[in-house]
This record gives sequence, structure tokens and C-alpha cells, in this order.
Amino acid sequence: MAAKKLDKKTLRKSWFSWYVGNLSSMSYEWLESFGFAVSMIPVIKKLYGGDKEEEIAALKRHAAFYNTEPQLGAVINGIACGMEEERANGADIDDEVINGIKLGLMGPLAGIGDAMVPGMFIPLLLSIAIGLSAGGSPVGAIFYMITYLVSITAISYFIFMKGYTLGTKSVDMIVGEAAMRVRSAFNLLGSLVVGGVAASYVGVSTSWVIKLAGQEMVINDTLNGVFPNILSLLLVIICWLFMSKKRMSTLKVMGILVIVAVIGVFIGFF
Repeated sequence: MAAKKLDKKTLRKSWFSWYVGNLSSMSYEWLESFGFAVSMIPVIKKLYGGDKEEEIAALKRHAAFYNTEPQLGAVINGIACGMEEERANGADIDDEVINGIKLGLMGPLAGIGDAMVPGMFIPLLLSIAIGLSAGGSPVGAIFYMITYLVSITAISYFIFMKGYTLGTKSVDMIVGEAAMRVRSAFNLLGSLVVGGVAASYVGVSTSWVIKLAGQEMVINDTLNGVFPNILSLLLVIICWLFMSKKRMSTLKVMGILVIVAVIGVFIGFF
């Protein structure tokens, strides 16, 4: 009996399904599990096509709870495809082994991916885009959309295929000591990028003036004389506290900022 082999067409279907649908069915109970299961359908049909019991079992196997950073996390999908191929060819790989690999990798990759993509890459692109859009130009928005989509698509596809090629050999690369050092480095770099973007593009000032002993004290000039741009720094810190400590969504924080801005202008503070 000829060995079962996944072709490029099947792997591309699996990758594309994950790429466009990884966050399509989200709940706190399942998170990305159904997106992962759907992405495995082309692989399951290719390897177990005709055997309904095996197809159902494989689909249930990949519908277990799952959550990671979806772009770099595509490598886990590739590894799962490789393991399913080995299993279909008689390798001693049961459900626990496959789910154990997925669960063991999703945490480290979530840390690395979150530090690299939303923590560093997106703020870096946005800082460039904001500069390009100075004066109302649409170039910045176009640059961001094209650059992000092209780069993320290429990275996701490449690491998916690399995960399939390396199989379980890639586990040590992801959770090993070197990978942990890389994650720490990207966390630090991401913090520096976000800090740089905040310092460059967040600007808060007050028009509040206090009269003391017949003289006017401009509060904004006084504060900046003690600590330059202290109001901007306080705004960034407050937004961070709301989102990281209070677990507020970005939209809620933006809504609060709009309300504060309206009230501040109305009373003459801004």
C-alpha cells in the first residue's frame, strides 16, 4: 500500500483556511479551536477520505480548546498536518500526543507572537504610516494596509510550510532556551517601539491659566518646566492601566478619552 502524502494544494487549502478564519468563531470556551478544526478539513479528507469514522474522530481531535497568536501560530498548524500524515501512515501517534503538542506550543508562541506582531511590528508600521499621513494624506493608510497584509501573509505561509516540513523537530526550536531568550528580547524591543511611538505622536496640553498675586501662571509651561510633556506621559500610563489592569477594551478607552476631551474643552481645561 502506497504511503499517504499531503500535496501542496491540500497544504495551501489548510493554510488559507486558517489564515482567513482563525478568529471567525470565538468564545471564551473555545477561542480558536473551531478555526483550527476547519483548517484541518482538507488534510483530513486527503488522508482519511472515505473512512467516515476516522474523519469524524480527526475533526473532534482538532476541535479541542486552542488559542495562540494566529500569525506565527501557523507553524503549529503545519506541525499538526505533518503529525496527521504520519498517523495516517501507521505511526504510533494518538490523540493525546497531537493535542499535547498543540497545547504545549500554543503558549510559548502566543508570547513570542504577541511581542512581535501587535507589540512591535504593528506599532512600528503605524508610526511610519502616521508620519506619511501628516497633513491628511492617504498614503500612510495605504502603506500600512499593503505592507501589513503582504508581510504577514508571507510570514504565515512560510512558517506553516516550515512546520509541516520539520514536524516535531521544530518543537525544540519553539520552546527551547534560545526561543525564550528571543521572546524576552522582542518583549523589550516591543516596549521600546511603543514608547517611541507614544513620545512622538501623543500630545496633551492644557490652556489652564491661574492668577496668583496679580500674575498669570500658565500651567502647561509650569508642568513642562518640571517634566517635559508630563501630561502626555500621564495619558499613556492611564490608558495602559485601563487596558492591562482593568482589562478594558480599546474602544472603551477611546470612548473615555473622547468624553474627557469634550468636557475638558467645555470647561476650558484643554
